[in-house]
Amino acid sequence: MRVLGVDFGEVRIGLALSDVTGTLATPLPTLRRRRGKRPPLRAMEELARERDVGAVVFGLPLELDGSESEWTREVRAVAGQLGERLQIPVHFIDERFTSVEAERTVRSSGLSRSKREEKERIDAAAATLLLQRWLDRQPSRSTT
Repeated sequence: MRVLGVDFGEVRIGLALSDVTGTLATPLPTLRRRRGKRPPLRAMEELARERDVGAVVFGLPLELDGSESEWTREVRAVAGQLGERLQIPVHFIDERFTSVEAERTVRSSGLSRSKREEKERIDAAAATLLLQRWLDRQPSRSTT
């Protein structure tokens, strides 16, 4: 089963997809969101259907003390809407410090400076880190 990872932001939405075994996360192109406009649920839904996604993992933006904010509630609402549209489970994973880690990863990747500074690349890396973290925590899927 493929799993879609989502780093949901106000301007950009980083996306990642697992392989069919649920072992490895890879980045997908980042979606743009116009500030103040509705989230691109249709685009996320179409992508998930095209890739035969069986579950979605959203990064959950918690406060440093672990509490939830208004933004956390908005992310939960969008995740719930996407899950309802697709009729698949939605999971959450703490995303604190993921953007910082993603930025470090992209900057150390050996890409040219202009490529390293692309915000879309950082958002895709964040989604990939979130999804990989979630995948790594799942019980092993043996085929015996």
